[in-house]
Amino acid sequence: MSVLSTPRLVLREMVEGDLDDLAALLGDPQVMRYYPRPRTRAETLEWIRRNRTRYREDGHGLWTMRLRDGDVFAGDCGLTVQRVDGVDELELGYHVVPALQRTGLATEAARACRDWARTVLGADRVIAIIHPDNVASQRVALHTGLTLEKRTTGYGAGAEVLIFAAAL
Repeated sequence: MSVLSTPRLVLREMVEGDLDDLAALLGDPQVMRYYPRPRTRAETLEWIRRNRTRYREDGHGLWTMRLRDGDVFAGDCGLTVQRVDGVDELELGYHVVPALQRTGLATEAARACRDWARTVLGADRVIAIIHPDNVASQRVALHTGLTLEKRTTGYGAGAEVLIFAAAL
């Protein structure tokens, strides 16, 4: 089911039929270099199922990004609830296939998701949780209108992350 569209992208709900594309993306060491490790195929299937649960329970999650031109898989982008420093936050997340990185697709999708959060969900804030060394992701956050709010170890396994945020 299509959720959002931009001039170059269609964002739609993940389905198990996306497993090959998503497993290649989330299993890629380059894409996942700022995560503890790449995901296995089984973990990627669980990722899809977790997002399908989010759609039902939260009304949103991460969505697949597909190029309008040729219906080519481009990555994922969307909104998930994350607990940071004891507070539930609406996080804007994104991953782009290596061949399409540095083309502005992550920013295009992230802006659409940010606007969707405001207009559809009525959200008044979004954040991005970013590894301190992930300069490319920080640029996407900045180009999406988020600014660096803080550094924290109060997320996940306690490693330091940067929190970028924007009021909507």
